[in-house]
Amino acid sequence: MKKIAKASVLFALTLSMSSCATLFGGKVTEYQKTRPAAGQPQREIRVGALVADVLLFWPSLAVDFATGAIYKPQQKAASN
Repeated sequence: MKKIAKASVLFALTLSMSSCATLFGGKVTEYQKTRPAAGQPQREIRVGALVADVLLFWPSLAVDFATGAIYKPQQKAASN
């Protein structure tokens, strides 16, 4: 019985730590959801979230890429 409880807790912790960019990245913007058209610059990936997903629970990468949360939000234009 104790092994089942420990396994359940470990499973719950793994799920709670999965999809780091989706959970901790904030609101996903329309820019992050939309694929760039031909000739437009590619979206940048959040390296920290990518590394965390790979180290903690690599299948969560699919969730982050599907939601677009793995991509950095659009940067504001610099004003002079």
